Amino acid sequence: MNPLVLVLFAVISYGVAALISGLGRHDERDSLRLAGVISAFGGVFGVLAGVSTIVGNYDSSDVAAAANCVVNMDMLSALMVVVISIVTMAASIYSINYLKEYLGKSGWKINILFNIFAAAMTVLVISSNVITFMVFMEVVSIASWLIVISDGSLNSRKAGLNYFIVDHIASLLIMAAFLILSVNAQSYDFSAFTTVPLSAGLASLTFLLALVGFGIKAAGIGLHGWLIKAYPISPSYCSTLISCVMVKIGIYGILKFSILFLGATQLWWGFLVLIFGAVSSVLGVMYALAEHDIKRLLAYHTIENIGIILIGVGVSMIGIASHHPVLALLGLLGGLYHLLNHAIFKGLLCLGSGSIVYRMHTKDMDKMGGLGKTMPKTALAFLIGTLAICALPPFNGFVSEWFIYQSLFSMGKVGTASNMLFGPFGMVMLALTGALACMCFVKVYGICFTGAPKTEHAANTREVGAAMTTATTMLAILCIVLGVGSPWIAPYFSAIASSMLHLAPAPVATGSAIYPVVANQAILSTPVIAIMLMVFALVPAALLYVFRQRRLERRQQGDPWACGYQYEQRMTVSAEGITRPMRHMFSFIYDNRPKQSLVDRHVLPHLFAVADGSQLDGRKVCILCCVAALFVVLFFPLISGVAC
Repeated sequence: MNPLVLVLFAVISYGVAALISGLGRHDERDSLRLAGVISAFGGVFGVLAGVSTIVGNYDSSDVAAAANCVVNMDMLSALMVVVISIVTMAASIYSINYLKEYLGKSGWKINILFNIFAAAMTVLVISSNVITFMVFMEVVSIASWLIVISDGSLNSRKAGLNYFIVDHIASLLIMAAFLILSVNAQSYDFSAFTTVPLSAGLASLTFLLALVGFGIKAAGIGLHGWLIKAYPISPSYCSTLISCVMVKIGIYGILKFSILFLGATQLWWGFLVLIFGAVSSVLGVMYALAEHDIKRLLAYHTIENIGIILIGVGVSMIGIASHHPVLALLGLLGGLYHLLNHAIFKGLLCLGSGSIVYRMHTKDMDKMGGLGKTMPKTALAFLIGTLAICALPPFNGFVSEWFIYQSLFSMGKVGTASNMLFGPFGMVMLALTGALACMCFVKVYGICFTGAPKTEHAANTREVGAAMTTATTMLAILCIVLGVGSPWIAPYFSAIASSMLHLAPAPVATGSAIYPVVANQAILSTPVIAIMLMVFALVPAALLYVFRQRRLERRQQGDPWACGYQYEQRMTVSAEGITRPMRHMFSFIYDNRPKQSLVDRHVLPHLFAVADGSQLDGRKVCILCCVAALFVVLFFPLISGVAC
């Protein structure tokens, strides 16, 4: 079956789920459950479409051209459809229980927006025409904006308006980049952009416009303010799509422009992307360390992992420009693998944190503690997610970062002096990122799930519903499969990267081991690592089992020893206490963070109805949103002068 037909089934499923949510609003409980099941099936159709394209190396461009179609499924689009569909499927299953919290609170409206959001992103990544791309990009923007402001509070409306303005600035820059390409090629079709190359100056201008525009949508460092405000305030299953999938549209756009449309012809483009990614990864995790709000912390980790993906993309662009195909392939392979892996383990962590907030009704980690006893299934799944995001073997995050490390090693050995400088620079930044991520998630898991409960509410929590634990368990299993199964999965990512670079697929696996194209550079076997770790774990487990009775007899009850002082609850380890040395050591970074974005400082004050900022002027906001949306969707064909 043509994969585009399966994508159509997926989009129809999302549409039916949205329709059921709307029509069944008077019987929300049953209609939202049914809608969750149907949208989960939409995710299944999307996964089948993407996987069949990648495994079968199917390219629908000829069929699409013959049918004068505005959509096309190539290997990169197929990967994006898989990413979108897996996270949507998990979030849809999760919503079956999660939306009980929103019964009678317009949960049906949120679910309609969720399904429109998922459908629009799916169509966007298979678009082969500028107009189709821009229209669905605008649908994604509006749907996500309405999700952010769905609770109606002043904070959510401020966060939503900030996001809407910043996102449309990004859309304007992207539109300008498309305008240059369309006028030059005298066509809106993506296939025409590669046949009529731009001059060096125009190509660089187009690249910069696209990098900043899609960099905003990807929430790269310095362009990330909207994510930190929008993600924590959105419903958890919707914010999972924002933080794990929507930001990948930014990566998708950077890949489309820099590699597919412009051919990454200039060396400095790759160095710029590499530096942008390295700084994003380190600062993202450093800012995360300072957070006590679990959802804000995870938002900063999105910035960190976007940076890691961009390091791989930057290395690939350097390889293309310097005519080193192995380097280009290796960097792109690592970046694409991490694009999928981040969506999986970050989706797990987002849904897991949503389960915590669902029971605790707070995002403050210092009010949690001991949740591993009361929420054991969530705790185990969350633990797997933390190990994956910390890039510990044999989980999926380790494998993709290993490939990126190997690309940086290769970069340091080939090319010019700048390669030998920036290769080690990238390694150091990636290593620092990994160390800080481990520190951060020791804090998160330790504060939230271990130790004694810090509040009575934490002591009285219970496990979430079966649908919510099923969603997190599914993603936890994928974290293991994508890591342990990497010798059989990595070749498909090599095929995707090769198709983008117009190279023959390079071997990256043999038997149960993977290697970075050149076998004598390094070799890794995650199945062997997994077996060894299980064997090593058996020894302490056996000892604990044998001596369990003696340990129980000697176990002490009551308050812990407090150096002779009477124990108090505030003596327990806190999120702030763990990171205080880091905050002191890097105070020049933390103290000099901008307190407000340019939009907060110069735009939002003009949209308030009262001077103290406690009320927005609905008329001004409505006019701004309508003008921005219509400009992006309708005005582009008029200013380009290109016939549709």
